[in-house]
Amino acid sequence: MDKKIICIACPIGCEINVHIEKDGKMKIQGNRCKRGESYAKDEILNPKRVLTMSIRVENGEMDLVSVKTDGSIPKKLIPKAIEYLKGVKIRAPIKVGDVIVENLLDTGVKVVATRTVLEDAILQLSNK
Repeated sequence: MDKKIICIACPIGCEINVHIEKDGKMKIQGNRCKRGESYAKDEILNPKRVLTMSIRVENGEMDLVSVKTDGSIPKKLIPKAIEYLKGVKIRAPIKVGDVIVENLLDTGVKVVATRTVLEDAILQLSNK
């Protein structure tokens, strides 16, 4: 089986060709550095991605806050992570960098806010 991968381990962006033999051995070509070889192996054996999405906010000036994982999680966990995060609600105020989820699906990866959401001013006034 042959697969083409664009490497993102460095700014060069090499087009890497991976040939997988029937016995599972890999032949990797096209990388210009060792990081490319390592990236290609990881991408074939255990692909990972950073997840970005939005989470519901209660009593905020906006109904949603954008979040992202602070590291990569296994690609196969993305659908489960999305379903989990759909159920998360947080209360304003929220600052950029606030940790929303400490350990997403036992991966050791945090989910952090990428935007500040202040409390809704009208709600603040009505509570005084």
